[in-house]
Amino acid sequence: MRIDIISAVPELLESPLNHSIIKRAKDKGLVEVYVHNLRDYTHDKHRKIDDYAFGFGAGMVLQCQPIDECISKLCSERHYDEIIFTAPDGQRFTQKEANMLSLKENIIILCGHYKGVDQRVRDHLITKEYTIGDFVLTGGEMPAAMMTDAIVRLLPGAIGDVESALNDSFQDGLLEPGVYTRPADYKGWKVPEILLSGNQRKIEEWLYEEAVNHTRNRRPDLLEENGLA
Repeated sequence: MRIDIISAVPELLESPLNHSIIKRAKDKGLVEVYVHNLRDYTHDKHRKIDDYAFGFGAGMVLQCQPIDECISKLCSERHYDEIIFTAPDGQRFTQKEANMLSLKENIIILCGHYKGVDQRVRDHLITKEYTIGDFVLTGGEMPAAMMTDAIVRLLPGAIGDVESALNDSFQDGLLEPGVYTRPADYKGWKVPEILLSGNQRKIEEWLYEEAVNHTRNRRPDLLEENGLA
């Protein structure tokens, strides 16, 4: 898999894309992640990538030209399954979307910045738009890093135990229940006896019930969305 991220501030992506699971996946050859500086696609001495909005409002807007040239260059070299824009008004990015994108071969993620991008970019170049929540950030670099992490960890071989990813919260429409480790008794705080019983069938039934109860208490909307209410 290959992920190309286009950014006005590529330095913001250096740490999250070069450590932990993403780094290991890159080292194993499971994924290639490239960050492109939007300023490399300008033609003036000031490397200008933004300008004032026509008609109204304060704030600067990313221009069409450098974005178009960067995306056009990448698309001339290979086919991309999706060209994604990180936007506050985009579709909510969920585990279901991460699962879908993890099956793709090549994707581009364009990071928004300033007041946003020229609408013509969204109209003519972008295939999907995602938001990570109902709030506004300075730029789309952190959402891009988060989406990349969510996608890459699903690639076969990216994490040591594939079952761990399959049991994550949201995979089955439920939040993951509480987890415990040794010691079984710490300061009188005890691990539930069922988890120490060795009866795997009973343990799985208990874990499912706990997941449903946990989801009902924390995120009842998930039960409704997935027909589990």
